[in-house]
Amino acid sequence: MQPSLPLAGLNILVVEDDDDTRFFVTTVLEADGAIVTAVPFAAPALEVLPQLQPDVLISDIGMPGEDGYALIRKIRALKPDIGGRVPAIALTAYGDSDSCVRALEAGFQTHVSKPIAPEELVEIVASVVASCHW
Repeated sequence: MQPSLPLAGLNILVVEDDDDTRFFVTTVLEADGAIVTAVPFAAPALEVLPQLQPDVLISDIGMPGEDGYALIRKIRALKPDIGGRVPAIALTAYGDSDSCVRALEAGFQTHVSKPIAPEELVEIVASVVASCHW
């Protein structure tokens, strides 16, 4: 019997400028059944968001050009029917409490420090999806 895949069928948008991290996150999520679209920067994320309508957004904070805080503020300014209310997870190397508060204030549902264990990443994504009822 196949073990159930907690992320089966979820459409996830990953925004991460580091190639290795983007590959890691994508691989982990896909192995758990998610359909992943991964982009390296904020601009392409904003381009694909309205058509993609992801179930979850996972975004790095420290990216060149536009950072994750600016990205989530732009997303939250969008109408809900084009992705403005997508549940969002901040993925960052900055694990201090100030960074966590800043991420939540910017519009993310939760804040996750890198590096992250595969099981923890899956658990957090599943939890964010389960807790967003909007």
